[in-house]
Amino acid sequence: MPATALPVLYSFRRCPYAMRARLALAAAEQACELREVALKNKPPEMLAASPKGTVPVLLPGDGTVLAQSLDVMLWALRRNDPLRWLQPDAGTLADMLALVAECDDRFKPLLDRYKYPDRHADGGAPAREQGALFLRGLEDRLSASPQLTGGHATLADAALMPFVRQFAMVDVAWFATQPWPNLLAWLDGWTSSELFERVMHKYAPWKAGEAGVRF
Repeated sequence: MPATALPVLYSFRRCPYAMRARLALAAAEQACELREVALKNKPPEMLAASPKGTVPVLLPGDGTVLAQSLDVMLWALRRNDPLRWLQPDAGTLADMLALVAECDDRFKPLLDRYKYPDRHADGGAPAREQGALFLRGLEDRLSASPQLTGGHATLADAALMPFVRQFAMVDVAWFATQPWPNLLAWLDGWTSSELFERVMHKYAPWKAGEAGVRF
């Protein structure tokens, strides 16, 4: 990749992992060449860079490949962090990473079982109730501050929000009736923000030989 070329980001609009990566890139004001992926027809160029075939995949241009969403977030924010996403009001970066790990390791599997009950013997309502325990913990945090780690948004909020949003969308009516006023307000604040609107813009799938979209 020429020195003047932008980093290349392979992404899929609705994937929560890709959402969190795009949020961090936007917050870091890090321009990149966005290549929207059709998951049923993954570009050979992406698979050559990352054979696991999942998004996001970021090619910074230095020969490295970042194929984990959290790695993309940290790469972008360590280069530029004007919104102080790596500087929580309460706790440390390690504390935020532990919360993200809890989301990814504990909550995400429950979300999958809740969202796709026909694929799991313990899916549907049982998974929803277990997932709700994690969300109640977030409600407790948000009862003390408007964001998960204090008064301003951080990596933790951006990393968790796409998965909370996906959980909420499985049964919107049920979610709206839960006793989580702070969580509901937090989620609404994120999904109605200009930042989220920007990263959720819909693009046509990228085709080899064509330039990606400047993001």
